[in-house]
Amino acid sequence: MLSIRRILVPVDFSGPSKVALDYAARMATSFGATLQVLHVWDSPNYFAAGVGELTVSVPEGRTTLAQFVRTRAGKELEQLLSDIQRRSTVKVTGRLEMGDPCDGILKTAANGHHDMIVMGTHGRTGLSHLFLGSVAERVVRRAPCPVVTIRSGDVTRASGAADDAQPTEGAS
Repeated sequence: MLSIRRILVPVDFSGPSKVALDYAARMATSFGATLQVLHVWDSPNYFAAGVGELTVSVPEGRTTLAQFVRTRAGKELEQLLSDIQRRSTVKVTGRLEMGDPCDGILKTAANGHHDMIVMGTHGRTGLSHLFLGSVAERVVRRAPCPVVTIRSGDVTRASGAADDAQPTEGAS
């Protein structure tokens, strides 16, 4: 019997990732598992080396672009964690990483000894899939543990749409 104790939930703050987080929280409750919510951000490709040293002006003063993005992502992650903790009894932690999202997810899953990854997918097809690729697809192909992908259509509010999400299991 498969023992699920640690579930990794990568998020990009989109509707599909919020739906996946809701789904993972229900799974964690059923299995008595903990959740680790991960956001990995990648610096834009059009910047040269040293992107993290660029400065931006914010109401509080000037800060580096890397710190600005990290702070903003941290606030969004805190909000997601707060929402989940308010709606469930599952133990949840958050983590921010900078780098390639696929590599960050795989590294965190392996190093954190996660039993499962639950992640949303945008369900892109055709040219948008060809040019944008699919982080979920690359994770499914290389993950050290089972991956459940949650594909949802046009999601406007994750909490109401979670019941309509269609999970698909990917094998690693």
